[in-house]
Amino acid sequence: MLPTDLPRLGPYRLERILGKGASATVYLAQDERDARRVAIKLLTPGWEPGGVDREEAHHRFAQEAAIFQRLQHPDIVAVLGTGEAAGQLWLAMELAPGRGLDHHAQPRLLLPAHVVLGIGARVASALAHAHAQGVVHRDIKPSNVLADVATNSVKVTDFGTARLLDGQRTRTGLMLGTPAYMAPELLLGDSADSRSDLYSLGVMLFELLAGRRPHESASMGELLRQIATEPPPDLQALRPVLPRGLVDLVNQLLAKHARQRPADGKAVAASLQSWVEPVLAAETAANTGKLSH
Repeated sequence: MLPTDLPRLGPYRLERILGKGASATVYLAQDERDARRVAIKLLTPGWEPGGVDREEAHHRFAQEAAIFQRLQHPDIVAVLGTGEAAGQLWLAMELAPGRGLDHHAQPRLLLPAHVVLGIGARVASALAHAHAQGVVHRDIKPSNVLADVATNSVKVTDFGTARLLDGQRTRTGLMLGTPAYMAPELLLGDSADSRSDLYSLGVMLFELLAGRRPHESASMGELLRQIATEPPPDLQALRPVLPRGLVDLVNQLLAKHARQRPADGKAVAASLQSWVEPVLAAETAANTGKLSH
């Protein structure tokens, strides 16, 4: 269903819902100026956390949207415009092909390891670009990376809304981001920075390679304890084709103390890319061995 009172937002005509979350609904829309298809994120009415002045929240939204429109990277979903209609805020974004990587975080649907590393390198490069602009994502996780292997498309999403909503939530004392992907220092209330984004990338890589996150529990308290104190399982034992050097790199990203992690997304991207060919060769050899038996 479409909101009957909002068939259009600026030059965009809404067509159908693509997805829905607690804070926003995403629509497929058409730009009537050039017939291009775009994605429109319409923030849910009343999205402002309690205690935040609505006028201030709208002002911050406009400020943040302007920042994210400056992010120009081939692997970051582009923000095309923003506005307000009938009291609701909206963002127009590039329509990216593919689906969230959470689809490939299940043991039966894992991507080849070399493909995961190539995607990870591109995400790290996108983060390096954002960090150079003073922008921290704060919510890197598989569902926030859209990938289409057939067209070699990788797009990091939700830069704008993650930063905006998290910036408001800090004032109400709510936890930022998605706990399972959060760096240990964020659980203590420290500010997010490049190292905390790269920690989240490490969690995502671990999950896409192993089919499980490095720390898992049905209890939130136990999950937070594990993140704060326990080392991750041995990734090589979970995915034997992975070289020890690559596993060491993922473990560096997952270091408990921020100062022990890489801080430069560009360097992480180069390291991940350097492992693509060796891992492809190892996978090819492993598959050849299986066929010969």
